[in-house]
Amino acid sequence: MADTTNSISARLAELGIELPAVAAPVAAYVPAVQTGNIVYTSGQLPFVDGELTHVGHVTSETPDADAGEATDVVSADDAKIAARTACLNALAAVDALVGIDNVVRIVKVTGFVSSAAGFNGQPGVINGASELLGEIFGDAGQHARSAVGVNELPLNTPVEVELMVEVSA
Repeated sequence: MADTTNSISARLAELGIELPAVAAPVAAYVPAVQTGNIVYTSGQLPFVDGELTHVGHVTSETPDADAGEATDVVSADDAKIAARTACLNALAAVDALVGIDNVVRIVKVTGFVSSAAGFNGQPGVINGASELLGEIFGDAGQHARSAVGVNELPLNTPVEVELMVEVSA
């Protein structure tokens, strides 16, 4: 059971983090479901106020727009920020379903990175989500994880993050 004297809500406030409203699904699914004491979130994108924060494939190189190079790319650093935002959206889905203070621990993070050819820094990008969970949940934020490079993601987003979370009974 979550310790209400050191609640997650209080930790979020201490960090100056406000969970966003739950992002509206972009297809036929719900943001999160619970079975037993586990909550699974759907893949969450880096939406802020209904708009994607970044679009494009993640690359380790910065394009030169003046030279006519493609600008539909996202740096690994910006993608890491997008992963953090997507993770906040996943936490918002958990909060809306069961209340954030009922989270016992983060079990698993799965992160997808829309990767340009030759990009292999997916673990560093998904660290944006993992590091946020560590800041908020401390030891209970340590989790198993997959960081997967993919060719395309919905809406041309650079990252998608889903969580598996244990909650109090």
